Amino acid sequence: MIRISFLITGLIAFALTALSGFVLIPWLRKLKFGQTILDIGPTWHRSKQGTPTMGGLMFYVGAIAAACAGLALMMKELQTITGVVYTNQIISLSISMLTALGFGAIGFVDDYIKVVKKRNLGLKARYKIFGQVFVVAAFLYGQYYIGHINTLVTVPFTNFSIQLGMLYYPIVFLGILFMVNAVNLTDGIDGLCSSVTFVVALGFMVISAAYGYYTNAIFAVAVAGGCAGFLVWNFYPAKVFMGDTGSMFLGGAVVAMAWAINRPEIVLLICIIYTCEALSVVIQMSYFKITHGKRIFKMSPIHHHYEMSGWSEVKIVTVFTTVAAIFAVLSYFAY
Repeated sequence: MIRISFLITGLIAFALTALSGFVLIPWLRKLKFGQTILDIGPTWHRSKQGTPTMGGLMFYVGAIAAACAGLALMMKELQTITGVVYTNQIISLSISMLTALGFGAIGFVDDYIKVVKKRNLGLKARYKIFGQVFVVAAFLYGQYYIGHINTLVTVPFTNFSIQLGMLYYPIVFLGILFMVNAVNLTDGIDGLCSSVTFVVALGFMVISAAYGYYTNAIFAVAVAGGCAGFLVWNFYPAKVFMGDTGSMFLGGAVVAMAWAINRPEIVLLICIIYTCEALSVVIQMSYFKITHGKRIFKMSPIHHHYEMSGWSEVKIVTVFTTVAAIFAVLSYFAY
């Protein structure tokens, strides 16, 4: 019966997100909330100039509404079966949604300043970092409150564990910031971030459902459904971009899903695409400085390297999403 909750949640998220495009996209066009294409990118991206951005608001509506509806339905099913109220899991879902919305709010302000205030750099770095640090601190406190902080970390596919003790906190603090911003970097071509996150969220749904983290499964399938609904408008050629409004929301959601199953180290596998995207930027910048102007990649993040090498946007999305799916399966067995 719980599977019915997952199915209904995904369908609600998909439908609400897809249908909201009929309202939101014309509204964004009317307000002239269009994407500015920088000259440093591929020249053929200039045709995308003015495409409505901040479309991530579409899956805010779909994912959050669907998660709440799915939670109500699933709790009723679980209580009928077991007679138990899963209070901690309900709190965990609340923390996940608030974390995603918290990061999304930072992305929204960033987009608003870029689009409305016409400042290409958006929110100043120090304010963006301060906001992200605040959300991460609140998230970790919430995880500590419900007992999801475990300083004993297990290496995937092994029985080897290491007790990090107090080192755990700065490591995961920086790790969360890295991953959220890595998801943001993945949003560079039509449909890429939403396609990869769709697969990642489905992976978390399967793991969560298999091991009894039912509310996390509900949240994961709601995010997956929202991504699928957004792809109706965002797949090549995109009619709307998610902007930092959407990518930061998805980054927060992915991080929250990992902690909700009490195995945050699983992100090393399931989030491999995001990690590669971010590392390609770090490697490129470091090599550029060390060699005084030389580059390893034609352009970073790495999806642009393949684009500059002649790959179409659809091919990049297909390959990257397939790799994400393979690592989602590996993550299930590693868990």
